Amino acid sequence: MSASVTVRVPAKVNVQLAVGAARPDGFHDLANVFLAVGLHDEVTATPADALQVTCEGPGSDQVPLDRTNLAARAAELLAARHGVAPDVHLHIAKDIPVAGGMAGGSADGAAALVACHALWGTNASRAELLDICAELGSDVPFSLVGGAALGTGRGEKLQPLEVGGTFHWVFAVADGGLSTPAVYREFDRLTPDAPAPEASPALLEALRTGDAEALAATVTNDLQPAALSLFPALHDTLAAGTAAGALAALVSGSGPTTAFLTADAASAQKVADALTTSGTCRTARVATSPAQGAHQL
Repeated sequence: MSASVTVRVPAKVNVQLAVGAARPDGFHDLANVFLAVGLHDEVTATPADALQVTCEGPGSDQVPLDRTNLAARAAELLAARHGVAPDVHLHIAKDIPVAGGMAGGSADGAAALVACHALWGTNASRAELLDICAELGSDVPFSLVGGAALGTGRGEKLQPLEVGGTFHWVFAVADGGLSTPAVYREFDRLTPDAPAPEASPALLEALRTGDAEALAATVTNDLQPAALSLFPALHDTLAAGTAAGALAALVSGSGPTTAFLTADAASAQKVADALTTSGTCRTARVATSPAQGAHQL
């Protein structure tokens, strides 16, 4: 058994999030086009006397360190399947915005799963790891896979997508967070008769060809009106990024992080600088996509 294993895992942006009406189980059918972006958390797994979670980095004071943390749950689920004790210290180095709609908690779950799989030498197949990811949460399988994918069902059924180039993004981190369940409740209130979700052929073609302007013309997020209803200040952030030259501006997932697609690296830096000085967000981060899924360092 090795002394420790570190796994790096990316954030995500939803370039399309089409949301259907609530299902009887409380979830929503989605057509969710995920794109992994180069903001990363790292999870290090080290043998310990008992399961322990620690965390450092921006927003780490908001990260639960008990069994509700998806990293801890990932270790417990893998251990239970393979008949080992989940005696591991999981240390999370955060760089993905916390409670920001970029799947940071899901990313940590996927990273912990890969780290414990390597640390304990389980013979779990890729399919088994993805099955555990789906049990952990709707966004967790994509954190394992990375790149780009269409998520259907509640987002956990993934179809890999081809990406023909590098896309340049700016992410504006809001002051405060948004609860994903609260955003979905607001979506249900605002959209009682949501149609069945479908992926946009034009958007998938824009990804395939690497055409930033075509992608900008097709990005959508059905949760954006609900996020803006609960967090109206995001209107000002979106306007500031658009005024600075972003090709597209949208709320990332359930928010409150906002995402700005730009033409190139220089444009991304210009938009980030403008957002940073606009007073409409806490900080702005530049990143590119696609990015590799959870992988051992």
